Parts: sequence; C-alpha cells; structure tokens
Amino acid sequence: MSTDSAHSAYRVQDASVWLTGHQGKREILRNLDFSIKSGEIVGIIGRSGTGKTTLLRLLGGLVQSTSGSVELIGQPLTGPTRDAVTVFQDYVNALLPWRTVERNVALPLERSLSRRERRERVAETLRLVGLGDRGNEHPWRLSGGMQQRVQIARALAMRPKVLLMDEPFGALDALTRSTLQDEVLRVQQSTGATIVFITHDIDEAAYLADRVLVVANSPGEIVEEIVCDLPRPRDQLLTRELPEYLEVRHRLGIALGG
Repeated sequence: MSTDSAHSAYRVQDASVWLTGHQGKREILRNLDFSIKSGEIVGIIGRSGTGKTTLLRLLGGLVQSTSGSVELIGQPLTGPTRDAVTVFQDYVNALLPWRTVERNVALPLERSLSRRERRERVAETLRLVGLGDRGNEHPWRLSGGMQQRVQIARALAMRPKVLLMDEPFGALDALTRSTLQDEVLRVQQSTGATIVFITHDIDEAAYLADRVLVVANSPGEIVEEIVCDLPRPRDQLLTRELPEYLEVRHRLGIALGG
C-alpha cells in the first residue's frame, strides 16, 4: 500500500455511474476524481437531481461505478462494507419502533458479538451520543433529535472507519439541528472517524466540513472543491461570525449559482 493510500479513506479515480430506470439506462455521475483523507469531514452539496445521493451510495458500496475505480482504505470497494456505514435522514423509518433504544443500537451486532459484548458496546455508544440514560425507552417516545441520535449510535456501534450521512438533519428544527451538528463534531473528535455528509444548506456545509465538494449538472460532476479552513473546535456563534466563515459561505453560494 502506498503512503498516500495509507492516509486516505477514499480514492475515486475517473468514476462514472450509469443506472437503469423506467426510461432505460442513464448516466447519473460522470468522471469523478477526488480523494478523502482519513479523519476528514467532507460535505457534498448541490442542487436536487445532480446525483448527490448516488455519490454517497457509491462511497458506501451500494452502487458500483460503471467505469473508473473507487478505493476505500487502499482496497477496491466492490460492495457494502462494515467499514462505511450510512445514517439516513428518515430516522422514523430507520428505527424499529417495537425495539428499545438499546436493542435498536444492538441490531447490527447480534451476529458478531456475545450478549455481554453487545451490552458493553451499546452502553458505551449511547453515552457517546448523550443517550446513556435512554436505553430502555422506545424510539417513538423520543424527540426527533433523540431518534436521530439513536440512528447515529447504531452506526457508531459498528465502529466504522467512515460515517456516511445523507442529509441527517434536514427534517429537524433549527435549534435541534444546531445541537446535533455540534454533537457530530464532538463524536468525530472522540472517534477519529471520517465523515462524509450530504446537505442542501450552505451554512451547515461551511460550519461542519473541512472541505466541500460541489456537485452540479446532469450527469453530476464535481465542479468545485472548497476548503473550509476554520479553527476547531467550532462554535455556533463565534465560528459563524468569522470573516473566513463568511468567505466560505460566499464561495459556496456562488458555486451553487445563488
């Protein structure tokens, strides 16, 4: 493995994706070429219909590139892997309402760990996302923000190297959204996981990410890469007042044609 690969979570080279729908075969993504460093937080932003979700599915091994290559931690990515786990926007349908929070988080571990190991792993992960005292609750009794934390905990319980997030806070109110943004930053700092997330919100992209990939056109292409060189830890008030933050936000707006 090369030194470059050893420090990369992803290396995508000249990758295109064609999918078959009711109108036949169509090119969704074209000639993608980028890398993501281990431990980096990368945002993906773009207008609807540009292939952002397909790109996230490509990084999760859920769809395959028709041409080019995708590597995860120096190895070809040829299918779903426990090294890259996805958190979806629709937390209501992602969780099983008849299972407690604890048993929802334990679900992906049931075939790989003993009961004692599962209990310890789940307790540790729930504490990490601030739900250490909610294990015996059922998801439907929790707020939307807490339900999304349960879904994040279930993903983290698998100890993935990469956390993929598809508009994870899009259905939440502004205050809950801000709280969970900071929760994700804290979790990333604790675990060192690589995070790749989709958003339509330029403020969220600028606040969370180390870099933002801007996707445009149809088929989708990465038309710009914007570095968010802002100090960490970040703060919802202080960070958003920085000239550097406003500059990133301005560049993202221009890239999106706003």
